[in-house]
Amino acid sequence: MSKLSFQKLDHAKNSIGEPIEVSYNPAALNFAQTANYADINIPGIDAPILQFVRGSTETLSLELFFDSTEKGTGIEAEPVTLKVDPFYQLVKISGDLHTPPLVRIVWGEHFPGLRNDQSVRPVPAFDCVVVSCNRKFTLFNPDGVPLRAVITLALREYRSLEEQLQSLNLQSADHTRVYVVQEGENLPLIAYDAYGKSSYWRVIAQENNLSDARALKPGAVLTLPPTV
Repeated sequence: MSKLSFQKLDHAKNSIGEPIEVSYNPAALNFAQTANYADINIPGIDAPILQFVRGSTETLSLELFFDSTEKGTGIEAEPVTLKVDPFYQLVKISGDLHTPPLVRIVWGEHFPGLRNDQSVRPVPAFDCVVVSCNRKFTLFNPDGVPLRAVITLALREYRSLEEQLQSLNLQSADHTRVYVVQEGENLPLIAYDAYGKSSYWRVIAQENNLSDARALKPGAVLTLPPTV
């Protein structure tokens, strides 16, 4: 079984420093995903109609066990805090980022399993933020040095807007969509990809209050209206 690895990332998902590896794999990984629905009340019927509003970020909770009794429990004992503190720092503000870092969790090529019906490929990593880090010290030597600890982590998946749009792969032209502009793209090209007709660039321009079809900045978010 592969070791569980935690790699710190900046906002652009570039690696920061060396990954943090745990010596003992957790006994369980608890994933949760929910969908949000709104009640549409219609007079005269028994129950409201449920309308999908939005999805939610996937959450992951796990417990990690740490032990530092390899050198004994006497005067040579090594405090377990040396192994625990790097995980505590994942919820602390980083001076360079001005926020806590993003974290990429990797546990072998099959972690954490399949994602979405559109793909049968295993997802190699779980990008997330650490919401909480609870530390419980369970063993001390006679001098009060902590030797064992259990960390409980609560994490929430982190995906950028562009990553979410790519994974959804919404293709229907009769629904309003959003689109992230890529380097070198213009409105006629986007219109052709979205609607099959480059002349529909005027529809996009009008929807987004754009006066120049070619003055687009990479990363800009456009609304693509329905054409029917």
